[in-house]
Amino acid sequence: MPQFHVYGVGNALVDLEYEIPEAMLGELSIDKGLMTLIEEDRHHELLDKLAGIESSPCGGGSAANTIVASAQLGSSSFYSCKVADDDTGRYYLDDLAANGVQTNLKPDQLDSGHTGKCIVLITPDAQRSMNTYLGITQKISVAELDEAALKDSEYVYIEGYLVPELNARAAAVKARELANASGIKTSLTLSDANMVNFFKDGLLDIIGDGVDMIFANEDEAKLMFGTDDINDCVAGMKTLTRQFAITQGAHGALVFDGEKLYDIPAKKVTAVDTTGAGDIYAGAFLYGLTHGMPFADCGELAGYAATTLIQQMGARMTREQMQTVGARFA
Repeated sequence: MPQFHVYGVGNALVDLEYEIPEAMLGELSIDKGLMTLIEEDRHHELLDKLAGIESSPCGGGSAANTIVASAQLGSSSFYSCKVADDDTGRYYLDDLAANGVQTNLKPDQLDSGHTGKCIVLITPDAQRSMNTYLGITQKISVAELDEAALKDSEYVYIEGYLVPELNARAAAVKARELANASGIKTSLTLSDANMVNFFKDGLLDIIGDGVDMIFANEDEAKLMFGTDDINDCVAGMKTLTRQFAITQGAHGALVFDGEKLYDIPAKKVTAVDTTGAGDIYAGAFLYGLTHGMPFADCGELAGYAATTLIQQMGARMTREQMQTVGARFA
C-alpha cells in the first residue's frame, strides 16, 4: 500500500477573511466572486482600507484546504508548497503539522521573503471575492516536489491556481508526468473562472494527454468548453479526464465515474460563506476514492461536507467537524 493516499501540490497562503457590505466591493474596486492576483503594494493598500474590520488568520491555499480536509477525514497526506522564513511561514508550517499533513517544508531551510496571503472579502450573500498576494509561493517550482513522496501516493492532486506562473506551471506538469510514469492517479481542480478565462492553454498543458479526475464548478466548465450548455461540458470533460465532478452550487453536482453520470442534489442550507466549498468538496471526494467508497457515494460525502462548511465562516472545518461529516458515510 502507498504511504500517502493523496499528494498535493499548490500555493501556500494564509487567509485573512473580512465580512463587508456589498457596496464596499465597488469602493475597493474588487471583482465580485473571483480570485484576483495582486502585487504587494495593492495588498498593503487593501489591508490599510480594511484596518477597522476584524479579521483572523487561517491556513489556506486551495489545494492545501483540499489536502487538509482529506487528512481530517483520515487520509495520510503530503503537501508540496513554498513559504518564507517569516512568522506567517512558520504559522503555516505549524498549521500543516497540526492537521497531520506531511510536507517538503523544513523549518531550518526556509528562504527569506514574504509568505503569501489571500484577502477574502465576504458579502452578505455569502459570496467570496479573493485578492491574492502570492509572495514567495510565486516562486514554487519543481524544486518543491518530493519525488519519493509523490511516487509513494495513490493520487496526485494539482491546483489550477498554479497556472499563471511559468515555474509553478512547470511544477504542475512535472508532478503529472512523474505520476503517470509511476502509475499514480492524477487529479486537477480548475480552481477559478479567471484561471480558465485567462490561462486555458496553460491548464491544457497541465492536463496533457489526460488526467484521471477533474474537479470544476459549472462556470469554470462552461468557460473551458466555450458553451452555456451543461451537456456540452459533460461531453468536453470526457475528452480530458477519465472521471470528473462538476459542482453546480445549490443544484448539487454532476459526477462521472467513467461509465455512468450521476446527478447528485445538494442539501438545502442557508449559506454564510462559500469560501473553500470547492476545496473541501475535492478533499472529501478524494478521501472517498482512496478509501473504497462507491463513486456516487464519494459525491454524496463531498456535497455534504461542502454544504456543512458554507453554513459557517472560513474555508476549513475542524477535525472534529470533518470526522462527524465522515461518520455519516462510514
